[in-house]
Amino acid sequence: MRARFHTRLLAAGLLSVLAASAVAQDSAVLIFRKVFKNSSPEFIELRIRSDGSASFDIRMLDDEPLPRPFAVSPALTQKLFELAAQLNYFEGQELDVKRRIAHLGTKTFRYEAAGRAHETSFNYTLNATANQLLKLFEGLARQQEHMQSIERSLRYDRLGVNDALLRLEADLNRNLLPEPARLLPLLETIAADDRIIEIARQRARALIARLQQSG
Repeated sequence: MRARFHTRLLAAGLLSVLAASAVAQDSAVLIFRKVFKNSSPEFIELRIRSDGSASFDIRMLDDEPLPRPFAVSPALTQKLFELAAQLNYFEGQELDVKRRIAHLGTKTFRYEAAGRAHETSFNYTLNATANQLLKLFEGLARQQEHMQSIERSLRYDRLGVNDALLRLEADLNRNLLPEPARLLPLLETIAADDRIIEIARQRARALIARLQQSG
């Protein structure tokens, strides 16, 4: 009787631990920050939650913080958190190379969950997993920069839309954007807007076809 009671207590304790772990994972957030003074932009911060909700803040250092929401697919969210797990969620990670190298901006990875936080900062790293994570974060940042640039051109400088699309196309050619299909609604807006110069509308249509074809 007493043995069964202890077994139930152990089972209840295990369930509590598993439940707490699940809650912690649900509320976990990955943060990427890059500070590079005298570049453009000088400040980038992305926050990715384990449920795929996210925010970005891309600006010059003297500007007021203005985080804006965006979405990340479940597959990419899972990939980001898997890479963070391979890096022990940044606990005790020394990623920076121990040699003199040009300053390329201070990059910070940070993980927050269940009241605990770990982070690591570096200028340049040879760690393959860290570089894979960095590429995804910087790709997401570039993606949002393209979104902002195109939206700004649509609002204030329609003649500049084609140049903004050319910059987007160049990054697509270099496979720098993790989820370029997120830009499809904006490209469709351009393609349908007869106030935009025809060369930009044609380029938008070509980009739409390319992104749809790539799946």
